[in-house]
Amino acid sequence: MIKKEHIAAKVFKDLTWHFTGKDNEIFLTFDDGPTPEITPWVLDILKEYDARATFFCLGQNVEKYPEIYDRITNEGHSVGNHTYSHTKGWFLTNRSYYRNINKAAQIIHSSIFRPPYGKIKPSQIATLKKHYNIVMWSILPRDYNPKVSKEKCLQNILDYAESGSIILLHDTLKAKKNLKYILPIMLEKYSQQGYTFNSISFEQ
Repeated sequence: MIKKEHIAAKVFKDLTWHFTGKDNEIFLTFDDGPTPEITPWVLDILKEYDARATFFCLGQNVEKYPEIYDRITNEGHSVGNHTYSHTKGWFLTNRSYYRNINKAAQIIHSSIFRPPYGKIKPSQIATLKKHYNIVMWSILPRDYNPKVSKEKCLQNILDYAESGSIILLHDTLKAKKNLKYILPIMLEKYSQQGYTFNSISFEQ
């Protein structure tokens, strides 16, 4: 968990950063897929531990790899809208940003949204929260950063993960090396401690 993200959670209270009242539940999320070189492996390892996760998919990747997307949903995981082409809300007009999200929504049927890079304007939040639950994260291991070692990525999780944590990982080529190291260790460690890994749902 990074201090500035902790501060952001206090400022942007309309967004979901962590779940309260979730005893021994951890919420794994994967951004920017599906990616054929890594997403099927992620699904295999999740199945091994009977774990459920939430995949925030890019519309353009779902179009390219619909069979992987179908596998995600068929195996009981949740999906979320992560825009069509990984656009930053800060650098687009609201109209352009919504158009990109709506394009993704044509193929990603979900009431959950995560803004790429976590970059989103207050005006965009005000509009999107009418249609989506906007989900951020409480732990960012930085698995996508080649300057962060796989050991450091893992420690970023082990230092902070607790009941209700939302962990942001990436099923991308950039993150592949770190992810292949940290995911099995994390699943094994917390499973042994009695935690379950669940997908995100706001349905009552």
